[in-house]
Amino acid sequence: MLPTPHVMALSSALCTASATLLIHRGLRGSTFYAGAWINVVVGAIAAWSAAAWLVPLEELTWQAVPYFALSGLIGTTGGRLFRVLAIQKVGAPVAAAVNNLTPLVASGLAILLLDERVTPPIVSGTLVIVAGTVLLSLSGRYVGFRARDLSYPFIAASCFGTVQILRKLGMASAGPLLGATINVTAALIATTAFVAASGNLGSLRCSRRSLLYFIGGGIAENGGVFLLLLALGFGDVSVVIPLAGTAPLFVLGLAYLIPSERAKLGWRIIAGVVLIVLGVALLSR
Repeated sequence: MLPTPHVMALSSALCTASATLLIHRGLRGSTFYAGAWINVVVGAIAAWSAAAWLVPLEELTWQAVPYFALSGLIGTTGGRLFRVLAIQKVGAPVAAAVNNLTPLVASGLAILLLDERVTPPIVSGTLVIVAGTVLLSLSGRYVGFRARDLSYPFIAASCFGTVQILRKLGMASAGPLLGATINVTAALIATTAFVAASGNLGSLRCSRRSLLYFIGGGIAENGGVFLLLLALGFGDVSVVIPLAGTAPLFVLGLAYLIPSERAKLGWRIIAGVVLIVLGVALLSR
């Protein structure tokens, strides 16, 4: 028997949290260029392996390519680059919390572009998220990051939120697995081109320890995406998305088990993370 959608969604959140902490550990002996590139490489290998096995030839179509390719450029390339940079700049718990604002960005774009209406849960969720973000900003002086460093996870969340519209359009012509394969392939090409054009190909070299952490983070992150898609296939969005959005709470729990991270978990970070998770849950109602 398959696990329930609730278990799948929570497992997805745990995978995402594990990926965040693994990437954070890997960055201690490497650069964010290597972390982001290896993450995308692992995703591409996983997606192509699954697509070759599960996607029938008759499902192959060019109609969805522009949508998913663009989503790969904006979301997977930009989103993951800034996500890894955010983990490096502000730490795993704060980066995970602010990255969780993707539903807020997606809701805002839907209101602006698709004429969806503003509802009380959206207003209340936004206010709670703002309060949580203010607390995280205030925690910077005690943890060792600048308030402006919060722009990195905000940009990552904006990238991830923006592509939801593109993916929705692309899903009209292709299934999620084929779309994910196109998405990550475009991201791999774009990420490699970005690193090469910026003259940082040498930065892709990293220690064996960091490489193992990055590979583990890539496996965990892409496993979390797969479990989330699986949960959405069997359960309601209103239930699955809030449960998957508890990843920052798992990051707090896992970070508490690491002595070097435990010392950074002040009350402002804990309260800010909890408020953002609560706000995302309100947005998803």
